[in-house]
Amino acid sequence: MKGFSKYKLILASNSPRRKELLGGLGLDFEVRVLQGIDESHPQELQGGDIPLYICRKKAEAYRASLQADELLITADTIVWLDGQVLEKPKDEADARRMLRALSGKTHQVFTGVALTTTEKQVAFSCQSDVTFCPLTDDEINYYVEHYRPLDKAGAYGVQEWIGYVGVERIEGSFFNVVGLPVQRLYQALKTF
Repeated sequence: MKGFSKYKLILASNSPRRKELLGGLGLDFEVRVLQGIDESHPQELQGGDIPLYICRKKAEAYRASLQADELLITADTIVWLDGQVLEKPKDEADARRMLRALSGKTHQVFTGVALTTTEKQVAFSCQSDVTFCPLTDDEINYYVEHYRPLDKAGAYGVQEWIGYVGVERIEGSFFNVVGLPVQRLYQALKTF
């Protein structure tokens, strides 16, 4: 959509899923990625406060290089189960452990998004509740071996095979679970 924003949109993400979702809004944007950004967070943070903190922290790493006519979009997504963050798995065994923990339970997916210019920042967090049916070890092994979800929080991509066979219910934004709550982002961009 031409003329939607007075700013040039910059997506600060290497995620192919985020690029595809933002592209689905029909907005012109460019991708800009800085390597080595610290994504740690204070241990006392809970749930949606974690990705909100991290997306703001990512934005700060870019702020010095932003031009006055640019609007930076940063995001971070976490999987939250029983008061714990399930980050990206370290290896296949860790991915299997996470999927066994998610099996038959409801967990939360939180995405924090920050819109940042040289003048101001608006940030928000979005929550979706995801319920998995019980998964067999064969299903978990098949998914890990064929889809290698080592780059995904919680060791799964809802848009992949495991989402087709394992996700019983989603309450909230499906796109948030994929990694970017595009409807909420679109509204925030309209009012920015």
